[in-house]
Amino acid sequence: MAGKIKKLGFGAMRLPLTNPEDKTSIDYEELNKMVDLFMQAGFCYFDTAYLYHNECSEGALKKALVERYDRDSYILADKMPTVIVKSADEYPVYFERQLERTGVEYFDYYLMHNMGKDRYKKTKELDGFTFAMKKKEEGKIRNFGFSFHDDAETLDGILTAHPEVDFVQLQINYLDWENEIIQSRKCYETAAAHKKPVIVMEPVKGGTLAALPEAAQALLEQHGPGVSAASYALRFAAGLDNVMMVLSGMSSAAQVAENIRTMDDPQPLDGKERELLAEIVELINQRTSIPCTSCGYCMEVCPKNIAIPGLFGLYNNYKINGNFSKMYHERITFGKGRASDCIACGKCVKNCPQHLQVPGYLRDIAALEG
Repeated sequence: MAGKIKKLGFGAMRLPLTNPEDKTSIDYEELNKMVDLFMQAGFCYFDTAYLYHNECSEGALKKALVERYDRDSYILADKMPTVIVKSADEYPVYFERQLERTGVEYFDYYLMHNMGKDRYKKTKELDGFTFAMKKKEEGKIRNFGFSFHDDAETLDGILTAHPEVDFVQLQINYLDWENEIIQSRKCYETAAAHKKPVIVMEPVKGGTLAALPEAAQALLEQHGPGVSAASYALRFAAGLDNVMMVLSGMSSAAQVAENIRTMDDPQPLDGKERELLAEIVELINQRTSIPCTSCGYCMEVCPKNIAIPGLFGLYNNYKINGNFSKMYHERITFGKGRASDCIACGKCVKNCPQHLQVPGYLRDIAALEG
């Protein structure tokens, strides 16, 4: 693909829906508009995964992108669903299924999904990295890496053991930059030390940095009237020297258009803007009770199908404005478990990229459910 690749990537984990309660109800009319707008503006990187949208994300991109555009006009990234792989024999099964679902013959970027201490241990035992490198030799993978949610020490260990990887995908945003759990800065610096380019995920932290508390939004409005809060978060990530791509999970054509305006030629943050973002971090940390990114990994393993990310978002809003909305609670839990259904099995804690003590938070929310 000729020319310099623009840094905004289309994350296919929050696609538009015709029914907000059904993750499989992809709104293809809206999605087609989004893909067209994105491509026509000169952007071309798309990121999906086996489990996104209840296993419908890959197929959605096949319909909206692969069947409508030439293969050499876009870059497609996909991920091995490490959370459900039980044996080495399953790697080729899932991989071939992903090729079929997406309708492509190769992946430009392919990742082992959500590496951390536990997931890496399992992948190492099953020789997952060797499998991926064989696929790279066959031409089925052009660039191989992994997405990562853990501490910098663990990242350093993986990159030291696997110098063959081409890139690493990290959670980076200005709110998590100095967070001692997420360790955005430390992980970024570790990747740079290993000379691995970084793809950024969660630059807006699941929407947290797009819908700021009123006091924080007022600070930004004073500095740049009419400038979106999300644009500052995207520019923060894009301005890092070792970042090759910034992913954004977009749900509407309006969001695509807004992100295009920011990322067509992203300007580095100036000193005043960095000071403002530092103030906003302080404000959010004072107000936000649960630092959840709404990735949904907890729900992959919850035996009671509790709507954990939604309930956490509702609780965070309650902590900010004092309103535990019964209407939104009913919508969030429709067809799913309530916080009071939690049996404290701990599976969610092991699967949570943020290492949140989920059962404890659910007990607090259960007390408000009535």
